[in-house]
Amino acid sequence: MKTRVIVGGQVKGFLESLAPEPRRKLWRGIKDLAQEKGDIKQLEGRLAPYWRLRVDRMRVIYDQRAIKGERCMVCFFANYRATVYSVLEQLLASGLIAELRDAPGMRMISSESGKRGAKG
Repeated sequence: MKTRVIVGGQVKGFLESLAPEPRRKLWRGIKDLAQEKGDIKQLEGRLAPYWRLRVDRMRVIYDQRAIKGERCMVCFFANYRATVYSVLEQLLASGLIAELRDAPGMRMISSESGKRGAKG
């Protein structure tokens, strides 16, 4: 089954703010989501609809959904562990999480039968 990883603007911005080595590690972790590789876990409580990817001290929050018959992992929020969950709770409480999760201009990474490629 084909899986796409879609990277949102906030995640792109966080990646760009990192030094080269952590940026490479996090980007590799995001790309590996298409094969369900990495330290992934479904969140609990009010955040139960979402999943997280852990890469060192960083976390990427994503949503899984089907879009046009394809499985998609929409990465919409990333930050360091110390702040990611409290900020996410605030976004959820304010109703802004849907805007962040469904923002236009997301970058797609697709995978089919172990092949990886980037689509702009």
